[in-house]
Amino acid sequence: MFTLRSCRKAALMLLIGLVSSSLLAAETNIVPVAGHEKAQTIAQPRVYAHDQLLYSTVSASSSEPHSKQVAAEARRKRHNRKPRRQKRNNKKAAAISWVTLQQWYPGSFVIGGPRNIRKVALTFDDVPDPRYTPKVLEILARYRVRATFFVVGSRAVKHPAIVRRMRREGHIIGNHSYDHAVFSRISLSSFQQQIMRTDAILRPLAGHSPRLVRPPYGEILPGQIEWLRSRGFIVVNWDVDSVDWRGINSNSILINIKKTLQPGSIILQHAGGGAGQDLTGTIKALPRLIKLLQDKGYEIVPLPELINKPAARNTAKK
Repeated sequence: MFTLRSCRKAALMLLIGLVSSSLLAAETNIVPVAGHEKAQTIAQPRVYAHDQLLYSTVSASSSEPHSKQVAAEARRKRHNRKPRRQKRNNKKAAAISWVTLQQWYPGSFVIGGPRNIRKVALTFDDVPDPRYTPKVLEILARYRVRATFFVVGSRAVKHPAIVRRMRREGHIIGNHSYDHAVFSRISLSSFQQQIMRTDAILRPLAGHSPRLVRPPYGEILPGQIEWLRSRGFIVVNWDVDSVDWRGINSNSILINIKKTLQPGSIILQHAGGGAGQDLTGTIKALPRLIKLLQDKGYEIVPLPELINKPAARNTAKK
């Protein structure tokens, strides 16, 4: 027999049960389990990330020591983990400097000549370009200066007459890849194709296999240098950058050159550019640069004379 008192007690117990169920549901993620007509639910602990520590919200039955163990393990992992910035810095630090490459491959990787003789070499990249290369050749002829031109193979195919003119006027011809590829980002086989395809194009134009190779952007890997060395090539970068490719004026170009100019310097300029690239500053700066160097007592010589290496590669089979 139900009394008023027993009914109230039953209602109170029912209310307590509903509240407890609500609180439990609020503290759990509900994950449906597939494979059943009515999806069952499994309570999963919620995980929050805060200050690189992991905290688990678990049911009341979880012990306090367990929570302390989880926090301690998270702190240990955080302590042992290297920051992302540090990893990036380590990766950058792993890059090999040109000075180191020159020490590893003496005579096969060059960034300058002897420092005890006041000689320098003018070099021009990304040729031939009918917009600028002929103008550079005219200035060099006027001042009777010989320079070194690093030729892009695909451009030589389009403008072979300009390359022949370089040879006819006594300039040195070097290999600057077939299509200006970034050597450090391609496979060894692709790198070899870039060099040898251009070499085949330049041989009849230069009258020999050019020995000097300049990697686009100056980027090259040790394994690539070793391969070039085994074939009789020499990698030639620079120690003076005019930064003329930015389209800057002649005054800025001269300022950039004077910053690091010294005996034995190899000076980087451009006599060819991409679509829309303006090298007017290079053309205007060149006569002033020649006069500046001569006034300072520098003799302007071709690269082979500066580094005391022949311009032609020995292709005779051993």
